[in-house]
Amino acid sequence: MARVVAVSGASGKTGYRIAEELLAAGVQPRLLLRRESAVPASLSNCEQVRLSIENDCALDQALLGAEALIIATGARPSIDLSGPMRVDAWGVKRQIASCQRVNVNRVVLVSSLCAGRWRHPLNLFGLILVWKRIGERALERSGLNWTVVRPGGLSERESGLEQEGIRLTGPDQQDKNSIPRRLVAQCCVDALETPGSIGRILEITSDENVPRVALAEALPSAAL
Repeated sequence: MARVVAVSGASGKTGYRIAEELLAAGVQPRLLLRRESAVPASLSNCEQVRLSIENDCALDQALLGAEALIIATGARPSIDLSGPMRVDAWGVKRQIASCQRVNVNRVVLVSSLCAGRWRHPLNLFGLILVWKRIGERALERSGLNWTVVRPGGLSERESGLEQEGIRLTGPDQQDKNSIPRRLVAQCCVDALETPGSIGRILEITSDENVPRVALAEALPSAAL
């Protein structure tokens, strides 16, 4: 039977790349999508479950049989400043509670560099970094096998990535620099296969001057 990993926010710019990287690793992604969301042709043959994250019964059903969940949901820029609270805090909490109910014990959460910092320009958008930290804390206290991935500024660049390494640290050690979404996706998938990432917050940015090594090799020497 094929391994199944659920990906919430799978139509997003990071989420669909996570699903593609799962496919490349021989894992079947189950795409958790809003009803109106579209996915790229590369994922057209993947299992798709359309639901509202606020529907607990539908969420439980969507996660049944999955070995893990990668949470790539995130509030979109909007005049509705309650979005970060609803998506990055309460939405994450709902997904965690669903995992607990249906025994999905492995969760990787895509968060953000500087999560939890009050004095940051991004907080002008509905206190987004504050709400992201609340979502992180809910996962940390869940009793699940969790990993939080905090990427820096996200870029869409897809070229030259094979020459680029990931700068990996523990929480609150980086506050600038960027990383392509593709490398974030690869890190999330690597974390699933790396027991040493469980129970850790991983801050990641990238640079062509950083050696490219596997996550399992980087963890022991990283400043975590």
